[in-house]
Amino acid sequence: MNGLVIINAYPNGEKFLRQGERIASELRALGMSVNMLKRDELLAGLNGLGEVASDAILGVDFAVYLDKDKYLGRLLEKANIRLFNRAEAIELCDDKFSTYLALSGKGLPLAESIPAPLCYTPNAIPDDKFLQSVAERLGFPLVVKKSYGSFGQGVQLVHGMPKLRALAKEFLYTPHFYQRYIHESCGRDIRVIVIGGKAFAAMERVARTGEFRSNVELGGEGRTIEPLPEYLAVAERAAQALGLDYCGVDLLETAEGPVLCEVNSNAFFEGLERVTNKNVAEAYAKYIYFEMNKKQEK
Repeated sequence: MNGLVIINAYPNGEKFLRQGERIASELRALGMSVNMLKRDELLAGLNGLGEVASDAILGVDFAVYLDKDKYLGRLLEKANIRLFNRAEAIELCDDKFSTYLALSGKGLPLAESIPAPLCYTPNAIPDDKFLQSVAERLGFPLVVKKSYGSFGQGVQLVHGMPKLRALAKEFLYTPHFYQRYIHESCGRDIRVIVIGGKAFAAMERVARTGEFRSNVELGGEGRTIEPLPEYLAVAERAAQALGLDYCGVDLLETAEGPVLCEVNSNAFFEGLERVTNKNVAEAYAKYIYFEMNKKQEK
């Protein structure tokens, strides 16, 4: 059985390479033939007949897709290559508000969120009445998030109208939204890794002093934790609702229980492995191996 591990063409640090290599290594240990490629090492497109054309995917059965390039993902699936995760699931997670839309109506606890109007007009000015309505609805402080972004980038805590107006102007031509701030979970969250719809490992992330975002990339610290069953259940239901084979679900803690913050389809596991002493790469590889063998038997 032949597979690929595909990472972004412009990896922002060695951890991107290490994540891909770890998964590839565990797959090879199971007897699978696997190559790791950067996105720009895989030339694929549509020919004049609308067929997928790429020599790089000949004989490939599956791909562990650690990129967010929606065009390549769709091309690979058109070529009948099984993606882990599937293209649609990755696209839903890449756009944070699309994630909420996909999870809405599923009985999952979500932070109240309001999308900003999209703007395409040069030199436009954000509508102050709209911003006032947002502030009245969500209260201060509130969170402003770019719809696309990782590692806590494009996420800001806003304490009053002057800053809200400034951010609305700064983000005017970028999809973004406004979100109710969960005071009880300030500076910490619970990251749950879900594989095959089942919670595999979890850790608490605690922000550095003076920072409300708990991302490890921003100086946050991972700590051991035994989440309550209801937290693991929410993470599992979110992964299943989005059709994810693998993901990291970030949950905020409140007196009423968990609130779902974000779902990351390509969550890094290096830090969580150190904290929990669990082999995430091995578990993910075994899941892929099982799924591909199950498909082959049909």
